Order: sequence, then C-alpha cells, then structure tokens
Amino acid sequence: MKETKYIFVTGGVTSSLGKGIIAASLAKLLQARGFKVTNQKLDPYINVDPGTLNPYEHGECYVTVDGHEADLDLGHYERFTNVETHRANNITTGRIYQNVINKERRGDYLGKTVQIIPHITDEIKRNIKLLGNKGDFDFVITEIGGTVGDIESLPYIESVRQLRWELGKNCLIVHLTYVPYLAAAKELKTKPTQHSVKALQEQGVQADVLVLRTEHNISMDIRKKVALFCNVEPSAVMQSIDVPTIYRVPLNMQEEKLDEVVLTKMGFDLDKTPKADMEKWTAFVEKLENAKEEVHIAIVGKYVQLPDSYKSIIESLIHASAYNCKKLKLELILSDKLNDENVEKKLGKKDGVIVAPGFGQRGMEGKFAALKYTREHNIPTLGICMGMQTMSIEFARNILGYADANSTEIDPDTTHKVVDIMEEQKNILDLGGSMRLGAFKCKLKKGSKVRDIYNKENINERHRHRYEFNNAYKEDFEKAGMICSGLNEESDLVEIIELQSHKWYVGVQFHPEYSSTVVNPHPLFISFMKAAIEK
Repeated sequence: MKETKYIFVTGGVTSSLGKGIIAASLAKLLQARGFKVTNQKLDPYINVDPGTLNPYEHGECYVTVDGHEADLDLGHYERFTNVETHRANNITTGRIYQNVINKERRGDYLGKTVQIIPHITDEIKRNIKLLGNKGDFDFVITEIGGTVGDIESLPYIESVRQLRWELGKNCLIVHLTYVPYLAAAKELKTKPTQHSVKALQEQGVQADVLVLRTEHNISMDIRKKVALFCNVEPSAVMQSIDVPTIYRVPLNMQEEKLDEVVLTKMGFDLDKTPKADMEKWTAFVEKLENAKEEVHIAIVGKYVQLPDSYKSIIESLIHASAYNCKKLKLELILSDKLNDENVEKKLGKKDGVIVAPGFGQRGMEGKFAALKYTREHNIPTLGICMGMQTMSIEFARNILGYADANSTEIDPDTTHKVVDIMEEQKNILDLGGSMRLGAFKCKLKKGSKVRDIYNKENINERHRHRYEFNNAYKEDFEKAGMICSGLNEESDLVEIIELQSHKWYVGVQFHPEYSSTVVNPHPLFISFMKAAIEK
C-alpha cells in the first residue's frame, strides 16, 4: 500500500480568497506530474450538508455521483482534475457531530465523557484519512473552509495540528492570505498576512507555504519580508494574482513553482519526478482567452443575484464556448421580472437560452414566458431539472390546450398534473438528503437528437429532484411532437424531452452541468453552444 501524503489548505484575512481554486490548481499540477490526487473540503457550518441551504446562503448545491449533496468547491475539484468526488470528499461540522453523537448513543465510548478533544478531533482526523486509507491516492488535498480565527474552524485546525505530528513529513500546510493595496499610500501591505500567520501559529500550526492573493504583483523584497516575519523560506512565498479566468490559476501557480516547492518539502527528488504535462490545459486556456467572436447566452432563473447559485452551469457554458472557439457573453435574467410583455426585449437578441433549476413557485411564470418565446422563435433552449418541468408544463398549456396544467409542487389541486411527485417521495418528511440524488442510468431513443449528441445509447447522469414528468401525458406529448427521448427503464421515468420541429429545444430532468470538465466538456452543452452559434 502506497504512503499517502496529506496537504491542507487554510485561509486567512478574509473569506472568498479562492482556497478551493488553489487546492484544485495544486491537485491539477500534481496530477499532471503523474500522481494520483483527490481533493476534500471540510465545511465548518453545522448543517449536515448544504442540501437544505438557500443558494443565496452558500451558492449552488453540488451533487456527487454517489448522491451526496456537497459544497460547490467539489465542482471545481472535478472540473480541474476530471476525477469524480464522493461522499467522503465533503465533511461538515454537522456531520462530524452527528457521527459522534450517534456513537455516544450506541455506547461506543464506553461511558466516557465525550469532548471536543479527543472525540470530535478524532472523528475529523478519521474522515480526513478515510480517502488515504484506501491506498488509492498519492496525495489527499484537504481545504478547510472559513478563515483562521473563526470559532467554527478551531476543531479543524486542532485536528491539523495533531495530524502534523502524527504524519511527519507526509503532512504539509499551504496558507492562503490577502495582501491589500492601499491606493493612497500606493503600496501593498503585508501586516494582515503577518497577523493571519500568527493566528495560525497561536493554534499550534506553522504554515509551510504561503500563497498571497493580490491585485498587484508582489516584489521579491516584499516576499522576503513576509518570509522573515512568517517563518517560511522566501521560495515558499508565492503570489496568486487576479486573473480573468480561474483556469489561468494552475498555470500561474506552475510559474510560481508551487508544485515544485510542495514536492521538495515532502521529500521528493525533482530530478526523478516527471515534469508537469499541462499541454492540453494550456491549449484550452489559450482558446478561452483568445476567442474574439461572442455568443450571447441567457440563463433564466430565480437566484441570479448570486451567480454562484448556477456555478456549474456557468462553467459548463465556458467550457463549451471555448471548445467552439467563441467568447461567452452571458446574461443572468431574474425570472420574477420576466413576462410576456418584456420577454422579446430580454431574449430577442440572445443566441441561446438556459432555463435553470430551482424549487418553489417564485419565478415560474417568468420561465413559462421565456419558454413560450424561445419555442415559438426557434431559439436554442436547454431546460435543466425544473427547467424541463416548466418546459413540459408550458407545452401542455399552450400546445395541448390544458390551461391549468401544472406541477403538484406548485398546485396540488391542478386537474392536469403534468409534473407530479415521485411515488417513493410521497411519504418522506425529512428534507435533508432525501431527494432522488446521484447518478442514474438513462436510455436514449434511437433517432433522437440526444442520441446523436451523446453518440451512444446508454448514459449516466446526476439527479437532484422530487418531482417528475407524469407518464400519463406521454402519448399526448409525443403525438404533438414533443418526444420523450430519454428514459430510465428501471423506474420508467422520463429523463429527457425534445421538440422535434425545433432547431434545438431539449429538457433534461438531470443536471448535466455536474459532469462537465475542462478535459471532457459535456456533450449537451457543446451541442447547445453549436446551435446557438449557428443561430
């Protein structure tokens, strides 16, 4: 069994510095050298998982193939490394405490007083080492959410302190901080970084590598100053400067020699270690940055005030536009404000429209207005999850003539339940982790558009929903030209609908955005983007 190395990424000064991007970038660089790497996220909030969080609270809820509702950073990990994540890749304080309390109730602690140390920290360490204990990975890179000094993060930092001594040379700390630029003084200030590192030291942890987030280049003199005050070598102080795209970050960190410094500190001989092969990644970034012609896409949804609510969809569109050598011009349109009167003004000049997923009644009528307009004006349209559900309801109302057609989520008393709750969901009361979650099989209809797009008969896609297309209306839909082109044969659930008379009008009950990566952009988004460009 190989000896797994553990790298921890912490953050200081402020949140939202991009710990997840740095962790994913380091993973990509090590992977490009031939190592097997996985990323992990520890979230300090007490929710058991982000599945019950409003997207405005924490951005999108990402779903792993094994059906775990996870932090959006897992999406970055998968997009960068093209390695699927699972339940063990995302741990929350809520789950840690839940596990410990369950053990206490079972009597696992043999009557001992259960405390933060050692019981909570032992549970944290067990979850951190879970991935490495399988013996599959050379590196486990664990990002600790929040900011050093937060009361919520203290048990995690204490666990890292303990692991540092237990693992010795197999453990390394990367600390990300912020170096602000004071315009009045015309200089960068390192004091916040010094205080951040000191706060980490006060908790018994010494950073091995410092990554300084900045809007301006940091001189060697400043790096030496930081190194002197923070007890690290000057070579281990590196900058992460603002860039137009997150996909430039791994290349910048390669120039900063992040992977070389990490490997050297962990006892590797660089002369005997393969060089990082970033050729494909570089080619993608060059396509992305050099594209000149624009393609205009709109996302119609109810959470558009926080773009992170649709993070995976946005990144999937970026992948697809780059591979089609076009520059993405994206507009997020609040469905609450969309109606039949203003829809032409909002969508008339768009090359393609995505109707986004979501829950609840708010914004539904705006989605209906968008779908009616794009259907009638032959604008390429992709409906995702509730986007597919609203697509089917709009079709039932305006083509089949079922004026009160609806989803029972919105109107339980509708006479035309075009979208209805799944049978196995009817008696579920708990909200957390109880939906249809994870990857499920789907068989594509021969001769359909999606069969040509995927170029295969059977696919696996990730789901997150409780309501489904009602098969009682399948015959009516297909007679009117809306075919059910993707089916789960085991449960007889309709997974894909497409309008045959339209240039590109497809609804999917699953979330294709979770599966799009830099190396393997999702075929649905690639095809949607091609149709938008042709328009």
